[in-house]
Amino acid sequence: MPADKNFDPSVSQETVALPPAAEKILDVARDLFYREGIRAIGVDEIVKKAGVTKPSLYRSFSSKDELAASYLRKYDLEFWKRFDEAVAAHPGDPRAQIIAFLTRVGKRSQKLGYRGCGMTNAAVEYPEPGHPARVVSEENKRELRRRLREMAQGMGAADPDMLGDGLLLLIEGAYISSQIFGPGGPSQSVAKHADWLIGASLKG
Repeated sequence: MPADKNFDPSVSQETVALPPAAEKILDVARDLFYREGIRAIGVDEIVKKAGVTKPSLYRSFSSKDELAASYLRKYDLEFWKRFDEAVAAHPGDPRAQIIAFLTRVGKRSQKLGYRGCGMTNAAVEYPEPGHPARVVSEENKRELRRRLREMAQGMGAADPDMLGDGLLLLIEGAYISSQIFGPGGPSQSVAKHADWLIGASLKG
């Protein structure tokens, strides 16, 4: 699907209060997009499940591409809320912060219906540069990489960029492997592997 020409990635809708009908559409789309994939879900299925008309959807979202980007912007808010909660729980201790975050990732990954990271999934679905969904996903991943490198520096790693990128690779591996192996798979121990990697990096 071609990118929405009206999409402007510099305009954030994070603080914009949507009308009730639009919120309902977004909630339904979020559930369907996450469980089934964005490309697999059509507008007709969304409006049917939301109990609204197609014109109502297009009054709130100019296209399916924009609806997908809105879903991911909401996902982005939820992601950073979880991340920041882990950081706040261990002030001044970046090692404990990332382990706390990954402990929660490992636990969530063991639940039935867990589909990894919506951002990662969207980036895989939309390889074309500039697609609204991919733009939001890339921004999320770049910020995660920046924060992980910064945390690695705070841990005193000799090569913080290498450690930060290693943690990012572990996280992405957990997201993907959880969808392959499900409950009981290797993603359940992502925090332990991260702690080993951090320990080895600090010793080095």
